Amino acid sequence: MTTPRPMTVAGIMSGTSADGIDVALVRITPSGPVPKIKLLAHHAVAYSAPLRKAVLAAMNAPQTSTAELARLNWRLGIAYADAVRAALKKHPVKLELIGCHGQTIYHQAQPSAYTGKQIACTWQIGEPALIARAIGVPVVSNFRPADMAVGGQGAPLVPLLDYVLFAHPKRARVLQNIGGIGNLTAIPAGAAEDKLIAFDTGPGNMVIDTLMAQLFGKKYDRNGRAATRGSVLESVIAAILHEPYFKKRPPKSAGREQFGAAFTAAFFKACHEAGGNAEDAIATATALTVESIALAFDSFVQPRVGNAPVDFIVSGGGARNSALMAMLRRRLEPHGCNVIASDAAGLPSQAKEAMAFALLAWQTWHRLPGNIPSATGASRPIILGEIAYV
Repeated sequence: MTTPRPMTVAGIMSGTSADGIDVALVRITPSGPVPKIKLLAHHAVAYSAPLRKAVLAAMNAPQTSTAELARLNWRLGIAYADAVRAALKKHPVKLELIGCHGQTIYHQAQPSAYTGKQIACTWQIGEPALIARAIGVPVVSNFRPADMAVGGQGAPLVPLLDYVLFAHPKRARVLQNIGGIGNLTAIPAGAAEDKLIAFDTGPGNMVIDTLMAQLFGKKYDRNGRAATRGSVLESVIAAILHEPYFKKRPPKSAGREQFGAAFTAAFFKACHEAGGNAEDAIATATALTVESIALAFDSFVQPRVGNAPVDFIVSGGGARNSALMAMLRRRLEPHGCNVIASDAAGLPSQAKEAMAFALLAWQTWHRLPGNIPSATGASRPIILGEIAYV
């Protein structure tokens, strides 16, 4: 292990919504058992329409070509480098390291049979060598496989940041991210790092965004306007929440494999058969996200946090959906949760996951573990990622 030292690090994140790239510039300083991290700046860059189309086509694709995937890997490397350049131009700092999550195109956390062996696998693309060469600093990437190699699900990996930022001696904290997929970290009051739990709650914005594109030609439901015009089809939600994923105990992780195109098509068919229109489908998709989060809290989180006050802090694109946030407050406040957006807690919601991969890169650079086994199900803590040097 090298002696940890203060560093300025960039984190790069592009999530399952495939709407663009977030860059977080942070300063990380050693401080006892866990480091301190300070957000210096956040910069967001939208994918161009052709690049987003290519990314969405590659995710969990039933059929594509090796040439297409290879080209997309390199094209994303260029896009990530351009995003970091833009962030540094607007917010000049002396950068020393980059952590790049990459774009997930396939994530299978549970082993299944393949050519005579049981395998689990994951694949994030975006060529790190291109980023390192363009920016002139080392790049840590490919974080998830190391955790999976010791029996983990490769997700969630954000809990280390959640613990560093939000652990509290007297208040329980639940950090709920609502990106394409919803995921949470629950930190009981006064808990040690190995006592937190974290897992994917189910669909976040993924179903909403897909239906908005198909039904209204829009990327997302701005401020929840379409959901507000519709009515929730309770029978559709009740049937879906009986599916095995929602009842499965953590650790567990999800992606487009569970809640992508096939799920959305079946969901919309169920809404239509229940007599719903387009706005009803959006309202019901929004309510599904909320109810899956509430079910996760009721089933797996509340028994762990006990009667301590709970700050329920929401980040990701869902935190900007006023209809979704209103539904979430109505559902969780009777359980003693103070539901707030992470911006109100001092952390820009879009910056959080990019910050997490900056922190994980810092851990890797100093040969420190980055996973939390109670969150991923891994057999032990392990150093994550691979380093591309300049």
